[in-house]
Amino acid sequence: MIEFLIANMAPIMFATLVLFLLSGFPVAFSLAANGLFFGFLGIQFGLIKPELLQALPNRIFGIMSNDTLLAIPFFTFMGLILERSGMAEDLLDTIGQLFGPLRGGVAYAVVFVGALLAATTGVVAASVISMGLISLPVMLRYGYDKKVASGVIAASGTLAQIIPPSLVLIVMADQLGRSVGDMYQAAFTPGLVLTVMYAGYILIVSIVKPHWVPALPPEARNLRQPNGDSGVRSLLALIAISIGGSFAYAKYYAIGHPDAPADEIGIYSAGVGIAGAFILALINRKLKIGLLSRMAEQVVFVLIPPLALIFLVLGTIFIGIATPTEGGGMGAFGAMLLAMLNRRLSLDLTRQAMASTSRLSCFVIFILIGSTVFSLVFRGVNGDLWVEHLLTSLPGGNTGFLIVVNIMFFVLAFFLDFFELAFILVPLVGPVADKMGIDLIWFGVLLGVNMQTSFMHPPFGFALFYLRSVAPKEVKTSDIYWGAIPFVVAQIVMVALIIGFPSIVSVDKKADMKEDVKLHIDIPADNAEPLNLPPGSDKPDDQNQDDTPAPKFTQQ
Repeated sequence: MIEFLIANMAPIMFATLVLFLLSGFPVAFSLAANGLFFGFLGIQFGLIKPELLQALPNRIFGIMSNDTLLAIPFFTFMGLILERSGMAEDLLDTIGQLFGPLRGGVAYAVVFVGALLAATTGVVAASVISMGLISLPVMLRYGYDKKVASGVIAASGTLAQIIPPSLVLIVMADQLGRSVGDMYQAAFTPGLVLTVMYAGYILIVSIVKPHWVPALPPEARNLRQPNGDSGVRSLLALIAISIGGSFAYAKYYAIGHPDAPADEIGIYSAGVGIAGAFILALINRKLKIGLLSRMAEQVVFVLIPPLALIFLVLGTIFIGIATPTEGGGMGAFGAMLLAMLNRRLSLDLTRQAMASTSRLSCFVIFILIGSTVFSLVFRGVNGDLWVEHLLTSLPGGNTGFLIVVNIMFFVLAFFLDFFELAFILVPLVGPVADKMGIDLIWFGVLLGVNMQTSFMHPPFGFALFYLRSVAPKEVKTSDIYWGAIPFVVAQIVMVALIIGFPSIVSVDKKADMKEDVKLHIDIPADNAEPLNLPPGSDKPDDQNQDDTPAPKFTQQ
């Protein structure tokens, strides 16, 4: 029996962890208790040395001093301040008015605002609860199907999982040992593609079942001009002017900075276009010159502040001016500034946001400490070698490995949330992926999209629980579950697309500025006397060492 335990300590340890988790015991303490129990067992059986556990204090101190993890409370605080200051309500009302004349217009607005909230908050709970409180009653009032309405709200809220500044991408980058900025940049395109897929589903529903997603009636659209015009043409003209200004500035900036990378030029020029639109709208409002319609003016004043915050945070990270932690700090300050300018910042709001941020940060740190204890002992009993052998022996090479790993993450997402998956499984499969030649940035984004389904899985998806807590009584739990299924399918299709077309996830590789050092080695001629080595030695004896021509190294 003891021989069996010693030979199979790693799989038994992993199976015991699964039983702990299924029992409902808190994840952080399950990880730590499991690690310590098998650590003492391994010492008793002579598998590991007692000195191994002495590394725990240093590893825990390394977690507490990790600057990258500081970005988590910053981005969480930023999202909570923006959500509780009413920004989501303003966005949903304005964008709903903009898309209102279209069939499914409010659903399109939810998808668009969900993506925008994801890029400003990075917190799924805040996005789902905000849109559930504001949009779900409106959609039900005007005849939307309950399943479609609840599904699109839950799914759009989960975009905060993959669109930067996503919290899970910070954790993934930390666990995989890669740059958070690179992870953010790589995840941007998949996030936008997934947003388009959600909107595409609404488009299909509006064609096949138009009565499920009706347009807003004229009396519900209160941003029309006095003559009844929607004012969309004025908005389109303003967008065209902004885009033209951005292209003009991009040309001007490229002439003055010929060596500037494309992302730097794009971010600066987009910022100029956004600032120009805001200034034009401000002049129109102050001087009342009638250049812009009510719709155009409202859209500008509601959209520009969060867009400016996105460019402040993500733009500085992408072009290398700020680290993610510094970007998170600027975002938190910018969120408080926006709330203050809107006269919605209060001591009570700040206190609530700080309390929620502290709870989430402590939750993350405790899970990370528990996973550190588990992983240290698991590696001590050669668990990493067991996982590597298990995954590398799969048929199909890299493709087989990716399929099996994604199925494993998808199934475990029924029981674990994204933090637990990232801290438990990613450290196990990440080194294997690296040894198989898989780019870890690409791999991290792929797993991030997969783990997004953990919020949407019936019956344990957290986004479904968040929506259930704020949904009206006439919306049944079964409606929420059935409404989520098409969007889970869309997320699975997105995973397949990333595997089938890896170029969807791309990172600009920065050119190495250091000059390569080349060594030119002059080998002695063939007729040179051989080295005279004493028996059993790899060094020449003293009498022949000086007479033997040595290779010459010259730097080029």
